[in-house]
Amino acid sequence: MKLNLKIWRQQDAKSKGKMTDYSISGVEGDMSFLEMLDVLNEQLINKGDEPVVFDHDCREGICGSCSLMINGEPHGPDRMVTTCQLHMRKFSDGDTIVIEPFRAKAFPVIKDLMVDRGAFDRIQQAGGYVSVNTSGNTQDANSIPIDKHDADDAFYAAACIGCGACVAACKNASAMLFTSAKVSQYALLPQGKVEATERVQNMVRQMDLEGFGNCTNTGACEVECPKGISLENIARMNREYYSASVKG
Repeated sequence: MKLNLKIWRQQDAKSKGKMTDYSISGVEGDMSFLEMLDVLNEQLINKGDEPVVFDHDCREGICGSCSLMINGEPHGPDRMVTTCQLHMRKFSDGDTIVIEPFRAKAFPVIKDLMVDRGAFDRIQQAGGYVSVNTSGNTQDANSIPIDKHDADDAFYAAACIGCGACVAACKNASAMLFTSAKVSQYALLPQGKVEATERVQNMVRQMDLEGFGNCTNTGACEVECPKGISLENIARMNREYYSASVKG
């Protein structure tokens, strides 16, 4: 395939960016989207041009770092996949593909297509953990009875990889789906109930401090999430937050 690429180029967070046109040929349908960008960068380097900066790591749909806006959709036109799992057979010969970084005030551009998602890390650090007794009198987690439905829901919430697609898909750049998944992951389990009150209050407070917007209730986040994180988590977090507020 031969493709026309319109790629956002930006030197750093303070510089003014712009869309730059590139033409690439020899793209095979079995290539992943990131492999296609690798081919482009190889061509640019051979010509003495600066390669396009984009984030990636595992390339197995696990780490969530390969976050790109492709033709206006987080992770591209396919569903339940990350950018690294998106194959070029989803496109046709001669297509024009617009590639941008995730757009959000809380996700400042580092360079080109790479953004700083440290805001997610700070939300997680605010309460996304369980304090464990390591005094030598610990209890085996497997010995604690947990309802099957709660265990399943906690597992589904824990599947969130923190890629930021939910933020990019939301017109308010809300991080409610991400934060609620991290809250739900622990709120559903007995090990997480000890710190439940402080957890939800601290994580929501940090989310607001980072500059994320409010939930729009449109559901775009769930549709674009590569792991299918459910909106039910947002409802659960709202209940947890209300309960924590009543407790004081």
